[in-house]
Amino acid sequence: MRAYLDLCQRIVEQGSWVENSRTGKRCLTVINADLEYNVAANEFPMITTRKSFFKSAIAEFIGYIRGYDNAADFRKLGTKTWDANANLNDVWLNNIFRKGEDDMGRVYGVQGRNWAKPDGGSLDQLQKIVDNLSQGIDDRAEILTFYNPGEFHMGCLRPCMHTHNFSILDGTLYLTSYQRSCDVPLGLNFNQVQVFFFLAIMAQITGLKPGVAYHKIVNAHIYEDQLALMKDVQLKREPLPLPKLIINPDIKSLKDLETWVTMDDFSVEGYQCHDAIQYPFAV
Repeated sequence: MRAYLDLCQRIVEQGSWVENSRTGKRCLTVINADLEYNVAANEFPMITTRKSFFKSAIAEFIGYIRGYDNAADFRKLGTKTWDANANLNDVWLNNIFRKGEDDMGRVYGVQGRNWAKPDGGSLDQLQKIVDNLSQGIDDRAEILTFYNPGEFHMGCLRPCMHTHNFSILDGTLYLTSYQRSCDVPLGLNFNQVQVFFFLAIMAQITGLKPGVAYHKIVNAHIYEDQLALMKDVQLKREPLPLPKLIINPDIKSLKDLETWVTMDDFSVEGYQCHDAIQYPFAV
């Protein structure tokens, strides 16, 4: 929490104004931020200086793991995070590759589970990583990337958190996740939860001990219409102790995540927080 608040304060004090052509809004921006999450100690990084939710973030990431390309499938899991980008983005609505309502195109999990090979066929990046890690193999390229510039025009949104790099050291699994752009008041808590969850669940299904998750952000920003709430409300609050993430121990394989797992298989223990803050969302 302190690292999160320090980043928010840094943006407020040192950020430069940037016009965002996609959203039509200005934002205060800094370049390069590094966060760490102690998964080994189960210090779950839910924001405590405002009411925060974790199930939607985990549901979204399970949708990526399953390779979903339709907002309706994400809703069935318990998250509406793709509704706006799939159905309210004018550029995507007029894209010839859009298949219809709720279609997201070739984004995120599609790339992770079904990367189109130029010589035909497809590559399942995640399956290769799970197979290697389950055997204790680290080829120094246990990399899952959603970033495929050749297919940006075939999806509703370029990936923000785009690459996840796993490493094994002395029987402990580590994760380094890279994010090109981050809406800090709203998006970052989602992303923190997802980075933590991805290391925790991958360690569980591969039989490795979880270590530390490293989260690297290139462009961290606060939108102009979020700034007053950040300065006058959230940054004036004291952080509270972090909760713990409880994962159903019966989840033992990638197939489990692909088939029967629901949000009932995840809970938090000991979460305390301040009141909710209604930050505006930029589509």
